[in-house]
Amino acid sequence: MNSNLKHQLGNLKEGALTIPNLLSAIRILLIPVFLVLFLKGHYVAAVIVLVINGLTDTFDGKIARKFNQVSNLGKLLDPIADKLTQITLAIAYFFYFHASSDSLLRAGSWLFWIFVLKEVLMLIGGIALLTHDITPRAAIIYGKVATVAYYVVMVLLLLCAPGFGVLHKWFALPSVVIVILVAVAAVLTLVAFFAYAPDLKQIGAKNASGDEN
Repeated sequence: MNSNLKHQLGNLKEGALTIPNLLSAIRILLIPVFLVLFLKGHYVAAVIVLVINGLTDTFDGKIARKFNQVSNLGKLLDPIADKLTQITLAIAYFFYFHASSDSLLRAGSWLFWIFVLKEVLMLIGGIALLTHDITPRAAIIYGKVATVAYYVVMVLLLLCAPGFGVLHKWFALPSVVIVILVAVAAVLTLVAFFAYAPDLKQIGAKNASGDEN
């Protein structure tokens, strides 16, 4: 195993047994529960699970800061839980809209794979940085804007998407509006990804430096 990766994994053990880390673990375990409920058509139950997921996300950060329970494992688990949640939401929406009788929604469903691909590549990139003993950069403005846009669109769909939105019986978003909203969020996601991409150049620079030594 890479010595830098061993070092990083060793650091994860320090202060790992905390309530915030338990909440982050629960968030991760709730993700497949949400996906199964959603794909089986139990939309209300799926939304409830997603709300619980969001609450644990809120509370783990507050508890960690208030009781000084910030840990290296928590710094890793929290973003992993975030990314897995985003990936799962995108996959769930893809399958739903791809099976729609509306041709525009079926065509627009492929946009959800942009979110999946971006988060998967970000996870791989983060692991690559850690194996080279490089701390991934904190969220930048492009990433924050893209994340806010993503969750705004996802929540709007949970509330008003035709068929599964909690409020769809009273108000359902037109298919063209849905595709436009998802497309805007996808473009912002791509901008954020390319803004983070230069971080990977640090690996090449570090390898070059090591070769010189």
